[in-house]
Amino acid sequence: MRLDIAGDTSIGNRYRANFDVLHMDPLLPLVVVADGMGDGRGSAAAGRIAVDTFVTAAQRAGSGTADCGHGSAALRAAVADAQSRVRAAGAELSELTGCTLTALVGAGDGSAWIVHIGDSRAYRLRYGVLELLTVDHTYAWLGAVYGWYPADSREAAAARYHLIRYIGHPDVPEPDILNVSLRPGDVYCLCTDGLAEQVSYQRLGQLLGNGAPTQEIATQLTADALAAGGRDNATVAVLRVDPA
Repeated sequence: MRLDIAGDTSIGNRYRANFDVLHMDPLLPLVVVADGMGDGRGSAAAGRIAVDTFVTAAQRAGSGTADCGHGSAALRAAVADAQSRVRAAGAELSELTGCTLTALVGAGDGSAWIVHIGDSRAYRLRYGVLELLTVDHTYAWLGAVYGWYPADSREAAAARYHLIRYIGHPDVPEPDILNVSLRPGDVYCLCTDGLAEQVSYQRLGQLLGNGAPTQEIATQLTADALAAGGRDNATVAVLRVDPA
């Protein structure tokens, strides 16, 4: 198989800076997106520290075998290390210091690990069906699942900002980890909530499945988020599995 990876990010119209972080390494392969919480120094520090820590661990593990390198235990340890470092930075800054993190890490055996904490997302388009592989770690997600309030209510909108799990959380929650196969024709999409909440499911599926170059797809997705209002930083990575 050959993996075609591209990404893009947009500052949007709301914030003075882009607090999303995107990392792509086609050789491992490795894709990571993170979204800082808020718009202060803590937001910027959390995203950068979390991604750098996770990437370093993934690259180090990449020199080993698929089982001992990119196994779930190693990935949990990488997130735990990020938790520790982000919490230490927050103690020094004395302000909210946290971020989401969603990653795809190649396992070396024709599969990949999805590592997820927060409300960024990982999607997969396979055989024309677009599936959300992750769940949002927010009260809004729980409210939607259990019918606590209508999805378009003010209560649901407020609950979007109440994250249950994130990096920098005082209770040091663990990530969700999922192993997925990589099949020719699959298209994976990792994105922050600034894109997921401004680009519809139908539009996302249409673009991911149109066969265009991955960079063109990624650029169009951030452009769509901006056209929808640009209410948040928007970041996306697109990975397509092509026959060798």
